[in-house]
Amino acid sequence: MSKSMEEIKAAVQNAATGGKLSCTRARQLAEELGVPPREIGRAADELKIKIFACELGCF
Repeated sequence: MSKSMEEIKAAVQNAATGGKLSCTRARQLAEELGVPPREIGRAADELKIKIFACELGCF
């Protein structure tokens, strides 16, 4: 079952520290939620959370 954007945002908000989320953690979160990494990026953008230490240019 696909996650709603609200569920994704809640997970991103909980995983972020100080308004930031590492690329590694963002990709792990995408896998845990069963969504494409871009959905995590979209949620982070909407929440004004910066993804840092990007490894693959995913976000």
